Amino acid sequence: MQKLLKQHFGFEHFRAGQQAVIDTIMSGRSAAAIFPTGSGKSLCYQLPALCLPHLTLVVSPLLALIQDQLSFLASRGIPAASIDSTQTREEAARVMQGVKLGEIKILMISVERFNNERFREFIGNIPVSLLVVDEAHCISEWGHNFRPDYLKLPSYQRELGIPQTLLLTATATTKVIEDMGRKFAIDSADITTTGFYRANLNLHVKGTKESAKESVLVKWIAARANQSGIVYVTLQQTAEVVAKALRGASINAMAYHAGMDNERRQSIQGAFMTGECPVIVATIAFGMGVDKSDIRFVVHYDLPKSIENYAQEIGRAGRDGQASDCLVLANTDNLNVLQNFVYGDTPEKSAIADVLADIACAASSGTRWEIMFNSLSAKTNIRILSLKTLLVYLEMLAFIKPTLSYFAEYRFKLLIDEKQLVAKFDAERGQFISAILASSAKAKIWYTLDFGALNHIYPSDRGRVVAAINYFEEQGLIELQTKQMTQVYEVLVQHIDVESLSAQLYQKFIDKEVSEIARIDAMIAMLASETCLSRALSNYFADHQLTHNCGHCSVCLSGQATLPRSNQLTPLASLDFKQTCADLIAKLGSAASNILLTRALCGLTTPIFAKLRLRQISGFGLLERYPFSEVRDWVTAHRGDVN
Repeated sequence: MQKLLKQHFGFEHFRAGQQAVIDTIMSGRSAAAIFPTGSGKSLCYQLPALCLPHLTLVVSPLLALIQDQLSFLASRGIPAASIDSTQTREEAARVMQGVKLGEIKILMISVERFNNERFREFIGNIPVSLLVVDEAHCISEWGHNFRPDYLKLPSYQRELGIPQTLLLTATATTKVIEDMGRKFAIDSADITTTGFYRANLNLHVKGTKESAKESVLVKWIAARANQSGIVYVTLQQTAEVVAKALRGASINAMAYHAGMDNERRQSIQGAFMTGECPVIVATIAFGMGVDKSDIRFVVHYDLPKSIENYAQEIGRAGRDGQASDCLVLANTDNLNVLQNFVYGDTPEKSAIADVLADIACAASSGTRWEIMFNSLSAKTNIRILSLKTLLVYLEMLAFIKPTLSYFAEYRFKLLIDEKQLVAKFDAERGQFISAILASSAKAKIWYTLDFGALNHIYPSDRGRVVAAINYFEEQGLIELQTKQMTQVYEVLVQHIDVESLSAQLYQKFIDKEVSEIARIDAMIAMLASETCLSRALSNYFADHQLTHNCGHCSVCLSGQATLPRSNQLTPLASLDFKQTCADLIAKLGSAASNILLTRALCGLTTPIFAKLRLRQISGFGLLERYPFSEVRDWVTAHRGDVN
């Protein structure tokens, strides 16, 4: 291992924790690595992958992270690839062929790739030595970045017969670590934590009025001439405004946010990585996958979403070990905006009841329950992530069980003559292929598979048909298009008490809401604490190794910060309800429940708002700085109980 470490990575020694994790993997056991951001978690799978007999399969939550890892591995001469949405079919086919031939040692995918019927058919025939779950805290309902699809990874591991798992994360509390380990049956002795404290990061909190933040930031960054840094903001518009203000003070800065097209974002990130543009003002869309070692500062212009987000974002500074500054310009003016985002994820009880009624209908007819997420989201007005969470809750309560997912439509164009295609195969296979072609609907040059029609003339297992179509594409015999991913569930109960169950599930979402608000409260308490910031942060992540004050955070140097509140909100009671809400109520029509009207006033988005283009209507977002609960009470007081 030492020899490979030197040969491929150029390192003489392992960093803290790395060897323990690698030894566990090479001993044939599963492991978890809880290391701070930038401390070398990825090496814990990259090095073993060179020695393990079969493929190492890495699941990562973001394409940016995947692309960053692939660039690094390529620079080290390690054969790695991804299958992702940016590739052409020819590129994906080349990767799959490389995996089949054993030429690729590491394959990186998003968790959603497992929903792809074609991918599952492919990976099911590939021997895999190790499943790596990056950002593994996403599997925990109590993590700050819960992703329902991650909950399915343990069952995928079992189905694929993968003998070992490695979990990687930088931000996990004790509760989350225990949850992760339990779901993958990892022994506590094989979970390695290295401590959270990084002595080269100077943590500062500066209480700053909203009106003064821009000038304070400009002065602070100007004193760090030509240093590389990231300024985090909450809103896309703020990113543009702050970047413009910095440029006005002769500071080379650019905005970066999800509202830009992908090409523009890639160009800005490239300029930051090369040093052409040293300062980026960004929403949290920026940072994942950015492995720049000499970032000298990270500023939170607006409050971070949570302590976990704060830890992850400051972890991008000082990866070269040199001293770096992390500053929060803190006040409580935008606290309500931050908290209000939480309420946008909670579905209405009536919407949950609509989903349950749909399932009950399938149960009564004895059929499978088939859905498409986008369609069901639009129909019930539940955000996609919340809808997936709801379905995971139902799985955990044993009401439904996912069986498969498939593309509702397979379209293909022959690149050789029909007779030539059939002639390439022996008698039975030739008959099978002839039946596929004969049963497919044809429009000019495109065929559309019809599994039902095929079964009438040549009874065939769906898996065999999909495998054949995939093979034709790999061999360059057809051009293939797939669309409309359909999820199929088995309904495990015959009767559903819709009213009782919808109330139970709604309460789970409310509990999650309370948990998320508590996470924000914990962050405010830490920023305004009289405790050493480095110790407070370490303790939050159950790292008690720092037994003394750090001596270099703002609390140690100048005492506790006071977080001002300067904006005085006009009392809601003095606002004209009809004038404020009339246009929104008219546009929402029969859907104008109190909760939806409150969300509109607070500037939150839902599928129905997008459909109705509600952002363009007078009153939308008008009360975004008010607490959600106060706006809801104000709406209810004027309208009564309108559900």
